[in-house]
Amino acid sequence: MTKSDIQTYPNKIKAIHRYEIVDSTNAVALAGKRFHFIGAGGVGMSGLAKLLMKHKAIITGSDQTASGAVTKLCRMGADIAIGHKADNLNAEAEAVVISAAIREDNPELKLARQRGLKIYKYARMLGELMNQYDGIAVAGTHGKSTTSGWLVYLLKQAGADPNFIIGADITQLKTSSGTGSGKYFIAEACEYDRSFLNLKPKVGCILNIEADHLDYYKDEDEIVDAFGKFALGVKPEGVLIANGEDSNVAKIIMDSRFRGNNKAVRCETFGFDKTCNFSAQNIQLNNGLYSFDVYHNGKLLGATRISLPGRHNISNALAVVAVAVNAGLNSERILELLPGFTGIDRRLMLKGRFSQTCPERSRRITVIDDYAHHPAEIRASLAALRQVYQPKRIWCVFQPHQYSRTRFLLDDFAESFKLADAIIVPEIYFVRDSAESKKEINSQMLVERIRDNATDAVFIDSFSRICDYLKKNVTAGDLVVTMGAGDIWKVADEYIQWLRENR
Repeated sequence: MTKSDIQTYPNKIKAIHRYEIVDSTNAVALAGKRFHFIGAGGVGMSGLAKLLMKHKAIITGSDQTASGAVTKLCRMGADIAIGHKADNLNAEAEAVVISAAIREDNPELKLARQRGLKIYKYARMLGELMNQYDGIAVAGTHGKSTTSGWLVYLLKQAGADPNFIIGADITQLKTSSGTGSGKYFIAEACEYDRSFLNLKPKVGCILNIEADHLDYYKDEDEIVDAFGKFALGVKPEGVLIANGEDSNVAKIIMDSRFRGNNKAVRCETFGFDKTCNFSAQNIQLNNGLYSFDVYHNGKLLGATRISLPGRHNISNALAVVAVAVNAGLNSERILELLPGFTGIDRRLMLKGRFSQTCPERSRRITVIDDYAHHPAEIRASLAALRQVYQPKRIWCVFQPHQYSRTRFLLDDFAESFKLADAIIVPEIYFVRDSAESKKEINSQMLVERIRDNATDAVFIDSFSRICDYLKKNVTAGDLVVTMGAGDIWKVADEYIQWLRENR
């Protein structure tokens, strides 16, 4: 599929109804029903529990450790135990919801199966709950949390008051989930385990499609096929918002089911090219941040700007605009509100800037924390950091996430660090991997590949030794970014504590 193929597919559809606040929920179906949550403290699970309580459901559950999320659920009226044991399962429980981390040997799950209770995986319960609302589901290999959080912020500021569950805290809202009086429910649509096929949204969005989760999918074609099934799950009266310049997305939207008078799903595209339904033109870079004009079907909607760094966030912003217009919001109001969003947790997050003698940029050490854990994300994040902070050197402390991902994408990872000056790599973060996977790859192998691409890299096995290395080598004007989906943020926190005490 060539770019010219994509460019011949602008779908000239006008925006639908204007937004009005309507509570279209169906509380009767859930009121009084008793759900037991195993793994209740997780980001998504706790969000689901809160929304079910809004519908007057009764929530019990458990989690392995105490947390702020568990405490909040208990304050709202849930009964959450710490630790997993069979006694936690209330005799009156009617259904059980389990997080992806729960194994079949969990004592509460085993007892629930013995009792013949209905068992819901998180993704299926998310789909059941989305059916109570006009769902907005954001899918893609990259950018789901940022785009979903941006939509939540924008709809809230516009008075639409959505319900939402996303994968990270929205900085300005200090939460990753919430209930509202509006008819919309915004959620991330995760492709792992084909979880997003449980969602049947009114507005579906595909940001991009790349090779990932190859421990689950056979190859990239299988990933594209799964995204295609997600797209066809959009409700008949709904719309698919799709990246009009992504070659893998093109394989989906060029399908006959998205074209012609009898198309199954209406589709609108977004991108930098003018042939996309929603496009960004006259792009300007000012002090590391972008401003641009937004066009819809060739008509100027207006000028706007964004407060998030990186060209990739123009694309995310266009997706937000396209979804919001198709949700019925006024376009002028959308563009007015767009710059107000300042981001979500662990996405190019400024942790601190420290100066020994004076406040000038050239004398500061800047510390950033970022969630990037895929080669494309790494490239985009490093490019954004270069633009915004213009550092003397970038020190990237990268924690690979999953042995299988590191092995499958090894060459791409090695190439993705070219915009950094020095890479520090600890051991790979273990999650969902087999013992066999651990034998096939290690961090030292990644370091050697990075060096082959003419970038300095070193393997350091512990976080404390990484901090010692930074203390000895980072100088004024440098930028340090901790990067990865695991717990590498702890390095940033420890290093910042030392900077505060010594700068």
